[in-house]
Amino acid sequence: MKLFSQSLQSELDRQLELIPVECTHTVHYYEEAIKIMIAGLEKLKTFFIKYKFQDKNEEIEFFRNIKPMFAAKLIYYNEIYNIETNKPYGSKKTLRKYYNSELLKLKTFFEDNQEFYRYHRTNNRCLDKKYFVRGKYDIKLTLDSFYFQADQSFSTSHDYKLAKILANDLIKSYIESEITKLGHNSDQLQPTILSSKKQKWTGSKVELIEIIYALHTGGVFNNGKSGLKEVVSYFEYAFDIDLGQFNRVFLEIRNRKSDRTKFMNTLKNKLIIRMDDADEN
Repeated sequence: MKLFSQSLQSELDRQLELIPVECTHTVHYYEEAIKIMIAGLEKLKTFFIKYKFQDKNEEIEFFRNIKPMFAAKLIYYNEIYNIETNKPYGSKKTLRKYYNSELLKLKTFFEDNQEFYRYHRTNNRCLDKKYFVRGKYDIKLTLDSFYFQADQSFSTSHDYKLAKILANDLIKSYIESEITKLGHNSDQLQPTILSSKKQKWTGSKVELIEIIYALHTGGVFNNGKSGLKEVVSYFEYAFDIDLGQFNRVFLEIRNRKSDRTKFMNTLKNKLIIRMDDADEN
């Protein structure tokens, strides 16, 4: 199960990266992402139905650490799609009020589920056999009504709640980024002089964001004094690209199970090959 889920996650990541770079319209991007994640969850469920767990610990592992990671992304993309399609037209003040109301919803969910948040964040395991084993629900353990509508052969009492917590962390980063943009004076960040021949980034957005974070971490811009948003804005202007919610993408990069610096490792290997070829010639 673990090997299959890792392979499926890599496949979904590739599909998300293949959403065209030119697809800068946020709503369209999230529409495509939702379709990809729905198909991914269906593949996970199809494999799950045929799979026989070796013991309860493996079942707990699936419902605690595997399924919620997939479900969280679908919840995230769907929630951001709803936030964007319901966004009001108006001034920055109007938009800021709207985004703050969305943050308040996240806070309310947190307050309603503080006990389980604490259980998750402290990596407690004492109630795993109640939370993450099918058919072991306890009405006294703050159940979501969603559980009674879900396919209980593919759900436990708390795997959806955990997915919601993971998704809310991403949603919070998205909303805070949008609020920051409202107070952002882009004119101050646009470079005054660029190459006369425009360069177009033809790799994936994820790859560019990985590079930007690496360069910013290395402190190579203005002796390390440039803010991350300034650097991102410069690259967006230079390559005429919208990197969208780069904070969210970085969270996904951090959550990679293996090869977290995948693009940089690829670049390193290609550069070494180029040097070797040059040496031979």
